[in-house]
Amino acid sequence: MMLIVNGEPEDCPATTLAELLIALEYEGDWLATAVNGDLVHREDRPRHQLKQGDRIEILSPMQGG
Repeated sequence: MMLIVNGEPEDCPATTLAELLIALEYEGDWLATAVNGDLVHREDRPRHQLKQGDRIEILSPMQGG
Protein backbone atom coordinates (compact mmCIF):
# COMPACT_ATOMS: atom_id res chain seq x y z
CA MET A 1 0.00 0.00 0.00
CA MET A 2 1.31 3.45 -0.87
CA LEU A 3 1.53 5.83 2.11
CA ILE A 4 3.16 9.19 2.71
CA VAL A 5 5.44 8.93 5.76
CA ASN A 6 7.02 12.13 7.03
CA GLY A 7 6.46 13.68 3.61
CA GLU A 8 8.02 10.83 1.63
CA PRO A 9 6.24 8.12 -0.39
CA GLU A 10 6.50 4.70 1.23
CA ASP A 11 5.24 1.42 -0.25
CA CYS A 12 4.55 -0.86 2.69
CA PRO A 13 2.36 -3.93 3.28
CA ALA A 14 1.41 -2.78 6.82
CA THR A 15 -2.32 -2.47 7.48
CA THR A 16 -2.15 -0.84 10.93
CA LEU A 17 -0.10 2.00 12.35
CA ALA A 18 1.62 -0.38 14.79
CA GLU A 19 2.65 -2.67 11.91
CA LEU A 20 4.01 0.32 9.98
CA LEU A 21 6.20 1.39 12.90
CA ILE A 22 7.62 -2.12 13.15
CA ALA A 23 8.21 -2.33 9.38
CA LEU A 24 10.04 1.02 9.41
CA GLU A 25 12.05 -0.03 12.51
CA TYR A 26 10.74 2.70 14.80
CA GLU A 27 11.09 1.73 18.45
CA GLY A 28 10.20 3.22 21.79
CA ASP A 29 7.17 4.46 23.65
CA TRP A 30 8.25 8.09 23.22
CA LEU A 31 7.11 8.44 19.61
CA ALA A 32 4.27 10.74 18.61
CA THR A 33 2.18 9.65 15.64
CA ALA A 34 -0.46 11.33 13.51
CA VAL A 35 -2.47 10.08 10.55
CA ASN A 36 -3.92 12.67 8.18
CA GLY A 37 -3.29 15.35 10.79
CA ASP A 38 -5.02 13.52 13.67
CA LEU A 39 -2.99 12.40 16.68
CA VAL A 40 -3.01 8.62 17.23
CA HIS A 41 -2.21 7.61 20.81
CA ARG A 42 0.18 4.73 21.46
CA GLU A 43 -2.56 2.44 22.77
CA ASP A 44 -4.65 3.01 19.60
CA ARG A 45 -1.90 2.18 17.09
CA PRO A 46 -2.52 -1.61 16.91
CA ARG A 47 -6.15 -1.09 15.83
CA HIS A 48 -5.69 2.06 13.72
CA GLN A 49 -6.27 0.81 10.17
CA LEU A 50 -4.29 2.49 7.40
CA LYS A 51 -5.71 3.29 3.98
CA GLN A 52 -4.07 3.87 0.61
CA GLY A 53 -2.67 7.42 0.46
CA ASP A 54 -2.76 8.11 4.22
CA ARG A 55 -0.32 10.76 5.40
CA ILE A 56 1.57 9.59 8.49
CA GLU A 57 3.80 11.75 10.64
CA ILE A 58 6.17 10.04 13.07
CA LEU A 59 7.88 12.37 15.50
CA SER A 60 10.54 11.71 18.09
CA PRO A 61 11.84 14.13 20.73
CA MET A 62 15.07 15.98 20.06
CA GLN A 63 17.67 17.15 22.53
CA GLY A 64 18.91 20.67 22.63
CA GLY A 65 17.38 24.05 23.03
